[in-house]
Amino acid sequence: MSARLDVKKTYKLYIGGKFPRSESGRYLPAKSPAGEHLDNFAHASRKDFRDAVVAARSAVDGWGKATAYNRGQILYRAAEMLQNRANELVNEIARSTGVSTAKAKREVTLAIDRLVHFAGWTDKYPQVFGSVNPVASSHFNFTTPEPTGVVVVLAPDEPSLLALVSLVAPVILSGNAAIVVASEKFPLPAATFAEILATSDLPGGVVNILTGKRAELVSHIASHMDVNAIVDGIGDSEISAKLQAGVATNLKRYSNHSLAAADWFAAKVEDPYWILDTVEFKTAWHPIGV
Repeated sequence: MSARLDVKKTYKLYIGGKFPRSESGRYLPAKSPAGEHLDNFAHASRKDFRDAVVAARSAVDGWGKATAYNRGQILYRAAEMLQNRANELVNEIARSTGVSTAKAKREVTLAIDRLVHFAGWTDKYPQVFGSVNPVASSHFNFTTPEPTGVVVVLAPDEPSLLALVSLVAPVILSGNAAIVVASEKFPLPAATFAEILATSDLPGGVVNILTGKRAELVSHIASHMDVNAIVDGIGDSEISAKLQAGVATNLKRYSNHSLAAADWFAAKVEDPYWILDTVEFKTAWHPIGV
């Protein structure tokens, strides 16, 4: 009996709720720590990044205007879908990164819990961080947080899934849309997570996931005029310097949330102040009726 070759899965990009191939036609092999060829993944280009920005910008208006309750329910649904495919993700993380099944299971469980945690903040952060301000006139003065718009999130290599979820959830819960540059070393858990999001209630374009080589996208991320903020979880000083050098072109916000791999498993990553990195505060005056 002749031997047969496995058909390797080829993961595509996730842009605007769809799975397009990279416009460049380039793909890269995903390999295990032992060098085994696992699957293939799309190598995102500058054009793919621009397409993701367009998709994110198109999604911001509807997502930002959705009620806080609705956004919370949708994030909770995403956690539910993630739990439904937990075993698949455990296997993906274990074979991609070489960690034990027990550690991979812990990572997936915490990713589910993080989504649930931040889903609960959608209708609470405006009350916690907003205010009614005292003024020396017959007016009410309210300060409320609002989404900043399109946010690029750069996820670290380890932990490939938990860090991505921990960075993205506080960005989108307020009404922002995110473009995620996934782990370059371990992209398959992120690509599987994209398939989970596509089957959840999250509107297309709210989260867009790109895989490939970060170095090819960094300068375009930093200079793109329709990106409002960058959340950097990589911890690479060279990439960080390039991003910060470019943010002045349109006054993008830059937030550094890089942590040691073990720290992503700690409770401090659930810090609600991370939400404030991608919101703007709007103050409104209203006369007091007589």
